[in-house]
Amino acid sequence: MTYIVALICVIGIACGQILFKLSASSLQKTGSFFDPSTMLLLFCSFALYGVMTIAWIWVLQKADLGKVYPLMALAFVIVPLGSHLIFGERFQPQYFVGVALIMAGIVVAVRSA
Repeated sequence: MTYIVALICVIGIACGQILFKLSASSLQKTGSFFDPSTMLLLFCSFALYGVMTIAWIWVLQKADLGKVYPLMALAFVIVPLGSHLIFGERFQPQYFVGVALIMAGIVVAVRSA
């Protein structure tokens, strides 16, 4: 259960990053933090980060930081994939080599802990 919540935290943090990017785009478009759409996106970003932080603290009560923290590296995979799907951002082939290295590193780190 602890690892499931940790993975939910990683996905939540990644979604929060996408929301921050949406907030930045909204701010650029509206020119004001006080525009309702910008404020809503920022509020959702902060709220999601807050909930994920509380959940992460719960995870840390149940597991060693050294065992669960490598899972946070998955955000380096999830965020760019989300940015591709949502914003249409493109990646060079080297990106996929980097993703493979991150995934291999996570496997090595989790198995060694």
